[in-house]
Amino acid sequence: MSKPQPIGMLFHPQVDRAQRRLDQVRRLLEQAGVPHWELIRENNPRGTGGDLAGTRLLLTLGGDGTFLYGAHLAAPLGVPVLGVNLGRLGFLTEVDADGIRTGLQRFLDGDYRLEERRLVQVAVLRDGRRTQRGLGLNEVVVQRGSEARLLRLQVAIDKQEVGTIDADGAVVATATGSTAYSLAVGGPILEPTLGDLVFVPMNPFALTVRPIVFAPGLIEITLPRDTAVISVDGTGRGKLKPGDTLQVDAYPKPLSVVRLGPPENFYRVLRQKLGWGTPLVPFPGEDDV
Repeated sequence: MSKPQPIGMLFHPQVDRAQRRLDQVRRLLEQAGVPHWELIRENNPRGTGGDLAGTRLLLTLGGDGTFLYGAHLAAPLGVPVLGVNLGRLGFLTEVDADGIRTGLQRFLDGDYRLEERRLVQVAVLRDGRRTQRGLGLNEVVVQRGSEARLLRLQVAIDKQEVGTIDADGAVVATATGSTAYSLAVGGPILEPTLGDLVFVPMNPFALTVRPIVFAPGLIEITLPRDTAVISVDGTGRGKLKPGDTLQVDAYPKPLSVVRLGPPENFYRVLRQKLGWGTPLVPFPGEDDV
């Protein structure tokens, strides 16, 4: 008889791991005969004895940042992720603090669906050499550093020239990231299961320069004269020099996200957490959306 696959628990460093709700989760797993391992998110997964490659499910316990961290670990190995919101907004997570035990029980009972999310892989081409810079579930940002002038960016998709723009920078976002920083700088909202990528210029000099939605492909942003900094999912990934090309491409493996509600939950979350489509001044007697 084969040994059951463990479930991993990834914690934000400030989460109290001794709280009653989490003890209930541990007892549930023990009663179900399912082993588990625990990891604080800044540590190495193998440093705590947890073998992520053989893990059945990764629970992320924190907020969206912990979910993103877990996604970077889990996607390359095909491990599904269930996000638990123990923070504030929790836009990417599926259950809140009071629903951890119920959500995990539903997973163990097979009462769930898997939703695939696109990731991007990021690299820098410099002097003919390509260096890998990581994976992003939300977005890649290139922006000016300490210099006051606008960046000049040459943009291409699958080796086809798109154009040259002057701007503070640019965001390349996935559909998942379209409701994050991309939205804050003027990008459109995409339904999260779409595989498309969004290019959003940041404060472009020309008013005619607007966001573009691309089918999955290789987006290249070249800096002919400027230096810049890049970040992936809010984490710094280094600097770009004049002549460098930032390459952003669809990652071949999707992230599997555990969902417990119907697909239309995305629009409910848009209303509840972002206030989209909620009238500021309802008609008299109208129920809240």
